[in-house]
Amino acid sequence: MKIPYERRKALYGYGFIAIWMVGTLLFFLIPLVQSLCYCFMDNTQLKPEVGGMHKVWLWEIGESALANFKYAFAADPNFKPRLLEVLRDTAINTPMILIFSLFIAVVLNQEFKGRGLARAIFFLPVIIATGPVYNIINGDISSTGADSGAQFSTLFETDMVDQLLEFLGVMNISSNLTDVINTVTTNIFGLVWSSGIQILIFLAALQNIPVSAKEAASMEGATAWEYFWKITLPYVSPMILANFIYTVIDSFTKPDNAVMGIVLSRQIDWDYARAAAMAWSYFAIVMAVVGVIVVIINKYLFYEVE
Repeated sequence: MKIPYERRKALYGYGFIAIWMVGTLLFFLIPLVQSLCYCFMDNTQLKPEVGGMHKVWLWEIGESALANFKYAFAADPNFKPRLLEVLRDTAINTPMILIFSLFIAVVLNQEFKGRGLARAIFFLPVIIATGPVYNIINGDISSTGADSGAQFSTLFETDMVDQLLEFLGVMNISSNLTDVINTVTTNIFGLVWSSGIQILIFLAALQNIPVSAKEAASMEGATAWEYFWKITLPYVSPMILANFIYTVIDSFTKPDNAVMGIVLSRQIDWDYARAAAMAWSYFAIVMAVVGVIVVIINKYLFYEVE
């Protein structure tokens, strides 16, 4: 049986991804649909039983189909405050991560001795940032089993800036300013350790800037400041959007995320319906935020020059 070459290539491709497709269907898509169905089931009766889950739809017992969603936003004392907290922290951290990543990528794109080592150092957290390591870097020594009072923990103390500003009296000026400073300074190591992938993406974009653009700017006598705004930024702007989406999704799905903690704790307590409603509400809000920002970036951000 003779099969055309193009057809054979297509079959080879489907063969390689067949296992992935089966795994995605069985272990992702089906559980995803099941969790969506759980949102509209009675939380008190949605419990494990022999052969699966005991399922009772809300409308079968005379309840509103959105009862679990109403509970999440109106009755649960923790979900809405934690959601607002996560949205605020993400709004503060995301621009900082993008600016820091672009700055470091521009520096690492220059010619200097030890450039390869410097690139490895900034990308190293992506490889070794496991739970215990990140907890130590973030100052949470006790969660690793070490003595929180040990002198070793002071090496990783992350609230020294807060203490300095409080000593100077800056922290007492405004509660909103205090919250912003706390968010920024106490998580400075987390911001640095969350920038590895973004730096790599920006660095790849910078290396794609044609030599002719650099030579033309040099011949015209452009300064470094003008070169950044007229050449560098337009060429890397598409990657700003990609890094933004990656940063927001990464921030919203971290295991130490406050909202994710509530969802997981509800799941552990066998409140599957309410946990599913919270998770899907969280997902919808995240997608709405990403969609709005993408529209704004697409409208106002420069794109690669022709």
